[in-house]
Amino acid sequence: MKKDIPEISLQRLPVYLNYLRSLSGDDGKYISSGAIAAALGMGEVLVRKDLAYTSGVGRPKVGYVREELIAALEDYLGCNIKKQAVLVGAGELGRALLAYGGFEKYGISIACAFDSDPEKAGSIVAGKPVRPVSELPGLAEEGIKLAIVAVPASAAQSVCMELARDGVKAILNFAPVRLKAPDGVVIRDIDVAANLAVLSNML
Repeated sequence: MKKDIPEISLQRLPVYLNYLRSLSGDDGKYISSGAIAAALGMGEVLVRKDLAYTSGVGRPKVGYVREELIAALEDYLGCNIKKQAVLVGAGELGRALLAYGGFEKYGISIACAFDSDPEKAGSIVAGKPVRPVSELPGLAEEGIKLAIVAVPASAAQSVCMELARDGVKAILNFAPVRLKAPDGVVIRDIDVAANLAVLSNML
């Protein structure tokens, strides 16, 4: 992790980037950490500390040059380095992820999907080929290090282990189960239904 940035700070950097990208040219050339903090409901000191991990440099009394700060965040997050990912599971959720265009904003392109259903393998979804899961071992030769898992809970752990064997180093997991992977493989679990249940309970 660059400069040993705390994970919680790293998670906030895309939030700052998305906000800065949303501003129009009419919003001014400069923006202060206080303005960012106010817009996002955060503390100014926290924002300034997070941004200090990047190469963005604020100017006394005027703040950051907005375009320079955007560039610094994009560089730190690797948005300008093209990375390929694969998706395992071309069901309804998987198809929605294949059609989602937001990954490109961070330099990530989904090269293809894999599915165990013979009727899905060989099809094209959102311009991406769906391949049979039997071809997963070929990822080692393709050099792909990033994967998205959108399979049923019962299949998720075995898919995770197969991806690890095939050289994948980071997995975004949408299956409703906590995955365990070998050392050196990072997993981010996202249980959409569970998070929605928590929000519902807070109403």
